[in-house]
Amino acid sequence: MPIKLTIADDHVMVINGLKMMLEKQENISIISTNINGNELLKALETEQPDVLLLDIQMPGMTGLELSPIITKTYPAIKIITLTNFEESHYIKQMIRNGVSGYLLKNTNQETLIQAIETVYNGGQFIDPQMQKVLLEESLLGKKVSAYEIPLTNREKEILKLIAEEKSNQQIADELFISLRTVETHRLNLSQKLNIKNTAGLVKEAIKRGLIQ
Repeated sequence: MPIKLTIADDHVMVINGLKMMLEKQENISIISTNINGNELLKALETEQPDVLLLDIQMPGMTGLELSPIITKTYPAIKIITLTNFEESHYIKQMIRNGVSGYLLKNTNQETLIQAIETVYNGGQFIDPQMQKVLLEESLLGKKVSAYEIPLTNREKEILKLIAEEKSNQQIADELFISLRTVETHRLNLSQKLNIKNTAGLVKEAIKRGLIQ
């Protein structure tokens, strides 16, 4: 029996690329593809895969929100995060959410297949590039408070506007950037600072002197 695989990613080009990489693998069968979280959850009600390739950033519900729901509702599904995010806090959060693997989207065919087979057989798989990041961080052995974590100028701008109770769309309009870009920065701020709600982000903005 081939490994049943589901792909969840809001970029059709990514889905098509993954299909091309896996189409000749007799031991892997793609049973469904989904472009957002709601569509994925609906598909899982009908048929569950053995392995799920899950993007972090998707419209509606993100992979960060979906992963704990899926691991609780369908504990047999092995989740591999497939993302462009190279920051270590994303790996740590996704592992805490119950995922079995973490891959970057620039992964090659051999590594992708190895990851799918590894998690299917009960193992964990971290992208080799990210293993190096985690090792270096571990060797440094220093934990820093949220206040000590540096923010980019754009992150500071967005944090200030969040604290001013601006919606994501209002922030996008004010900074002349896309809504998706705002959502990415907001998600990155939440993970970078380990702050899960707007109230916490407001306190952080005040602490950093971004608002009075």
